[in-house]
Amino acid sequence: MEFADRLDRFGAEVFSSLNARRVALEEQGRTIYNLSVGTPDFAPYPHVVEALTSAAQDPQMWKYSLRDLPELKQAVCDYYARRFGVEGITPNMVASCNGTQEGVGHLGLALLNPGDTILVPDPCYPVFEAGAKIADAELAYYPLDAEHGFLPDVGGIDPAVADRAKYMIVSLPANPVGSVGNDALYDEIIAFAREHDLLIVHDNAYSDIVFDGPAGGSFLAHPGALEVGVEFLSLSKSFNVTGARIGFLVGRADVVAAFSKLRSQIDFGMFMPIQRAAIAALEGPLDQVEEQRLKYQERRDALCDGLERLGWQRPNAHGSMFVWVKLPGGRTDSMAFCEELMERAGVIVTPGASFGPHGEGYVRMALVLPPAGLAEAVAAIEKAGIFG
Repeated sequence: MEFADRLDRFGAEVFSSLNARRVALEEQGRTIYNLSVGTPDFAPYPHVVEALTSAAQDPQMWKYSLRDLPELKQAVCDYYARRFGVEGITPNMVASCNGTQEGVGHLGLALLNPGDTILVPDPCYPVFEAGAKIADAELAYYPLDAEHGFLPDVGGIDPAVADRAKYMIVSLPANPVGSVGNDALYDEIIAFAREHDLLIVHDNAYSDIVFDGPAGGSFLAHPGALEVGVEFLSLSKSFNVTGARIGFLVGRADVVAAFSKLRSQIDFGMFMPIQRAAIAALEGPLDQVEEQRLKYQERRDALCDGLERLGWQRPNAHGSMFVWVKLPGGRTDSMAFCEELMERAGVIVTPGASFGPHGEGYVRMALVLPPAGLAEAVAAIEKAGIFG
């Protein structure tokens, strides 16, 4: 049987190959420090779990939902006002999705025709590329490099490419590079979108994991953003509910309507108990979220301080649950280095090349162990003799 040609656009999934080698090493009795996948090791909050389990006791909750509960949409609107200071979000500007991973792909199907162009950061979360490939669209990369603090430089984007692009994906705090936006940058991006008549799609998965300064915010809080953009809000990392797949597209009503129309053809709606859990998270206290942010910062410090002590260049790590690490000792092949690090030190990280061409020469490390565990990982690297 011949399969769809579009499958040829997707390479091997790097996490599966790394995991296969991890299993083999563990079977040999090796101690492994897995810093490759960004799944929080913190527990979900009790009031969120209680909301889900309580709703699941009701047989009516197990039927097709077919829609987002009105109280869920309103909870998102209220959350934007309470958490981000964004007034004016109304229920018709909110639609649920099963996480940003799925949402980005469905947005591409809703907005893109074959041959359309989208702007994506490089390096980037791989689903940004996949969303374009699924829709038979063309990718145009804009680099995130050390020279510009791993932040978008709209002035460096070819105006002709920008005019051709249908939308631009921005992700701050950024996975994998750990950079955090600022007011001036968002103003530039909004002006750029107006100048070139393109939509901004902002991924806001890590707004609650920002270090060394003010709390993270929302792209939609900036003047003019609601006219040119939409934002994916994810509860996964803030509330430790990655497996529940709770996300929302928020912003321009016409874009949200197109997204909802597409999803209505392929999905019967978010499971009702999960909607109840989402409401509990959005309406509940946020003190635990702040406590968790400070714990992530302690982890960031333990890892970055330790690597710097070994002579590695201090990683870029201002936000998100990742640090972006330049290969030590003049190495240039990120996949080869990942294999070396795993074999010699038992530390698993993700090769930068898997996030795009500009990711080569770096690796991504996830802050998924407590400070003591990260210190042990650094000690294992030191014992293996992998210095800067």
